[in-house]
Amino acid sequence: MIEIIPRNIFRFIVLVLIQVLILNNIEFSGYINPFLYVLFILLLPFETPAWLLLVSGFVLGLTVDLFMNTPGLHAAATVLMAFVRPFVLRIFAPRDGYEPGTFPRIFYYGVSWFFKYSALLIVIHHFFLFYLEVFRFTDFFSTFSRVILSSVFSIILVVLSQFVMFRK
Repeated sequence: MIEIIPRNIFRFIVLVLIQVLILNNIEFSGYINPFLYVLFILLLPFETPAWLLLVSGFVLGLTVDLFMNTPGLHAAATVLMAFVRPFVLRIFAPRDGYEPGTFPRIFYYGVSWFFKYSALLIVIHHFFLFYLEVFRFTDFFSTFSRVILSSVFSIILVVLSQFVMFRK
């Protein structure tokens, strides 16, 4: 289990760098903002304690906030995502539970499982992030469009990353 720590630290750094150096410079007509950094929370081991999930979510979000000059927005959204993750994992748990020593990845539980798991968490993250950013319901439908389009684009990036970077 101790060998997972350096891998996760490396993943944290790489995902934050990809987010702040590449993806933050991509915005299509103000409606699509891809957020790949959420992949860090999605790929943490099943056995990760709840307190560590919350701390990891906070540190990840705060790091992105520092680079994007959005004080606390991403930290709040990633903490919410980390808080909800155990409940989502229980919802989508296989009948026999999760195999010990496996991780939440396509290659262990299939495309359908990973898609549902990541899509739900990404939509929760984006919904909270964008409505917290706007902080009013007068622009409800334009913000909702932004949530949906950005979620779709982020989900595509997350699922593609499974095929590009991760193997059994």
